Formats: sequence, C-alpha cells, structure tokens
Amino acid sequence: MITGRHAVYAKAMRLMQSPHLSAFDVSGEPAALKTAYGDSDFGRGCLTARRLIETGVKFVEVVLDGWDTHQNNFERVKDLSAQLDPAMGTLLHDLTQRKLLSRTLVVCVGDFGRTPTINANEGRDHFPQASFAVLAGGGIRGGIVHGETNAEGSAVVRDPMAVPALFATLSTVLGIAPDAEVVAPSGRPISVTDHGVAVPELIAAT
Repeated sequence: MITGRHAVYAKAMRLMQSPHLSAFDVSGEPAALKTAYGDSDFGRGCLTARRLIETGVKFVEVVLDGWDTHQNNFERVKDLSAQLDPAMGTLLHDLTQRKLLSRTLVVCVGDFGRTPTINANEGRDHFPQASFAVLAGGGIRGGIVHGETNAEGSAVVRDPMAVPALFATLSTVLGIAPDAEVVAPSGRPISVTDHGVAVPELIAAT
C-alpha cells in the first residue's frame, strides 16, 4: 500500500511540474476569440480543450451540466443552449483553422433523450427511446443526419442506432477494434462496445 501511495504522489508531482501546464492559462488568447467561445465555464472549458489538444493530450472531456430538466424545461434549455452553441461552434471552427479537426474526433452527447411531452412542472422527463449525438472531425463523414424520429419525436422511424453501434463507430475511427476486450485490474473482462457494429455511413471515405 505504501508503494502504491508513493506512486500516486509521484504522478501528482509530475503533473504539477509539467511544462504543459500553460495550456490551462487562456489569458493570452485574443479577446475576440474568448468572446466567441462565450463567457461561461463551458466556453472557457472548450477553449482550454483546444489548447490541451495542441499540447498532445489524447482525451479531453468538457461537461455542461443541467440538462435533466424535469422542471422549467424551456428557460433552462434556452440558457444551456446559449452556452453550448457558441462554444461548440467556435471549437469546431478553431480546430479547423488550426488544421486540427481532421485528426480530432469531437463528440457531443448526453446519456438519453427527453420526453416529447411536457409534464405538470413544465419539464421533460427521461426518455431513452430517442436521443442524439453530434459527431465531427477525425474520421467522421460530415454534413449528414443519420436516423429520424416520427413527427412527435416519440419513436425512431429510420436508421435506428443503438449505443453499442455508436461506440463501435467511435472506436473504429479511433483505430480501436470494436470487438476488443480489456481486462480491469480486478480481472473482470470488459467489452469495448458490447458487440456493437460500426455504422459505415458515418465514417469518412479514406
């Protein structure tokens, strides 16, 4: 246990002394660019994500909480969208301008959809029957919409795509075999995609 604790401390010290820590300092970025990303934690997170990608960080996650809109859905989604739209749009444009998008996979996704009907609290509840994912960048065929719901948004009527298929598509463009299996430290085998099959229509031609 002592050896393991020393290893954790050593990793923490290497992180604290890393020459790449400057990636977290966005103060030197142009004011116009920071404004384009948006004056929000999410906007600053997306700007920092671009800087981390430039330094060679392989995986970056930026979280925008608050989409569990069981109450006051319309005002909350309006506020969240005002943070999401400019930040993600600017991130994609920024990556493109720096010739990074073609080798960077960008994924915008939640854990499930929301009910097409409004509840008594002017909110929308959990709805796993239909959801969305926005994919862009490295290996993804752009400019298309895959899948469709009925007019009410209550059921998928064209090109249904289960979560394993989404993961298989992402792993394929990342160069990871969808049928690969990894073993947790406890010895438990974990499937990368739970037998998912990639959707070829979403993968850019090489």
